[in-house]
Amino acid sequence: MTSAFSRRIALTLLLAGLFAALRGQEYKYEIGGMAGGAFYMGDVNRNTPFKGMNPAFGGVFRYNANFRWAVKADLVWGRVSGTTAGGEHVFPGNAEASFGRDFFELGGQVEFNFFAYSDKFAYANTKRFTPYVLLGLGMTVAPGRGSTFAGLNLPLGVGVKYKLKNRINLGCEFAFRKLFADGFDVTDESNAILDNPYGIGGSVLKNKDWYSFLTLSVTWDFGPRSQPCNNIK
Repeated sequence: MTSAFSRRIALTLLLAGLFAALRGQEYKYEIGGMAGGAFYMGDVNRNTPFKGMNPAFGGVFRYNANFRWAVKADLVWGRVSGTTAGGEHVFPGNAEASFGRDFFELGGQVEFNFFAYSDKFAYANTKRFTPYVLLGLGMTVAPGRGSTFAGLNLPLGVGVKYKLKNRINLGCEFAFRKLFADGFDVTDESNAILDNPYGIGGSVLKNKDWYSFLTLSVTWDFGPRSQPCNNIK
């Protein structure tokens, strides 16, 4: 085998790998569902992740731009709750409060896969398993008996994906939602003290509530990418 011929083969494989990476996966879209738990962190739970875990369910839609990047939209229902009973922090006047509320989230995130994600295109060094990180923006609405909360949230999280079969993807994701207000845990006048109980001036990162999801998902690939016809002259 001549060196020129070897170079042609190497160049062909390189271009094929680059072409596949730019074109992305075999299918453009995913749709499916997720289920898991939600928990709250705020004035009545400052330091304990997963405390008071409640159920969460939702739907997910994902656009796979290529092996590394994806854009995801979700619609989620969840429940959060909390209480000052047995807590480490003491409110002014030894006040106590508790809350529980359902909420809905509509959001979008951009995902970055650490490995080129696919069960095909081995010449592009793809993997059927990959960890990923996400960042996005969402809207949270939580109806209450006396106070309805509505506001933006900032999602930040990590996850893993596994392509079980050609069109079936399994996922596990853990993500925080940073809210831009302090009234997520206020459902009526009985727990109004939870809206900035210490009377401290807030900022974007201070005196704001959080909630988080830990979910498992199953999605189905659809929307094959169009393939050029090489026989057209």
